[in-house]
Amino acid sequence: MQLINFAKYKNKKFDDVSLAKKGDKEAFVTLIRENKVSLYRIARGILKTDEDIEDAIQSSIVKAYENIHSLRKDKYFKTWLIRILINECNIILRHHKKNICLENSDLDKDCYIDKYSNIDLWNGINSLKEELRLVTILFYFEDMPQKDISSILKIPEGTVRSRLNTARKILSKIIDN
Repeated sequence: MQLINFAKYKNKKFDDVSLAKKGDKEAFVTLIRENKVSLYRIARGILKTDEDIEDAIQSSIVKAYENIHSLRKDKYFKTWLIRILINECNIILRHHKKNICLENSDLDKDCYIDKYSNIDLWNGINSLKEELRLVTILFYFEDMPQKDISSILKIPEGTVRSRLNTARKILSKIIDN
């Protein structure tokens, strides 16, 4: 079993951010690969369709690449990237609100098959209001501290704690039934 030197790994990650800010494409790709699961989970928690999730992630990566020079502190790369993703998801949601459905068709529902759709926890999380869902995903699936969630969502830490508590209560009722 190989032991990982975490200090060396942590410094390498910051080196990748530094290199990416200087225009190193491979370093940027490495950073995106390290965060791809987080990006997917967060986008999936906000958006419903695979197409929207893919669009949000792709747009976020492009914007991050184009604006990486504006990142002030290298250690906040992941937080910065997630904030970009959340903004992109919100743009997509606003765009969908402007669309008017002309006909209700069951064909679209048949085409979309989500292998996680039968998991009680995901069903419960998806039934939460967006504000509760997003805080829950960031805290439990991304292991983000409440302070970072507060910073990303631009809400007080007390609001984060309150939303997590409310989400836990709702999820407990959903899963127990």
